[in-house]
Amino acid sequence: MKLKTNAMRILDSKKIQYKVNDYSNTDAVSGVDVATRLGEDVNRVFKTLVTVAKSKKNYVFVIPVNMELDLKKAARLLNEKEIDMIKQKELLPLTGYVHGGCSPFGMKKNFETFFHTTALDYSAIMTSGGKVGYQIEFNFNDVKDLFDFKVQDIVKD
Repeated sequence: MKLKTNAMRILDSKKIQYKVNDYSNTDAVSGVDVATRLGEDVNRVFKTLVTVAKSKKNYVFVIPVNMELDLKKAARLLNEKEIDMIKQKELLPLTGYVHGGCSPFGMKKNFETFFHTTALDYSAIMTSGGKVGYQIEFNFNDVKDLFDFKVQDIVKD
């Protein structure tokens, strides 16, 4: 595979093994569609969500594609009054990634990042590879300490 995204280059630079899964030849749009097209368990395919707090600080949450981020739970966790999803038009300038291709690796800035607890339940999980049409599969334990990711229950019950 010739394509190398910023996310892939970051993983390469840290010598983290990963596998690229290409779904660019499908019409998959949602994360659940992507998991289905790739024949994967939706619980181990994660989406990257970028938020902004009332304090103007940005946070990143990485959760299974079939779950919903609990914004109130996230705000309590971070001692913020309120947390909202950022506007789609703000994603590219803030992170360097487009909607549907946002990876937790290689954003323009390092944001405090939280993975849902279920990331620890699998030998490998998948996130966006940094470009629409590509997912990267990796062992979460290989990355969580290198990137200072935190693990929390951040989804709606």
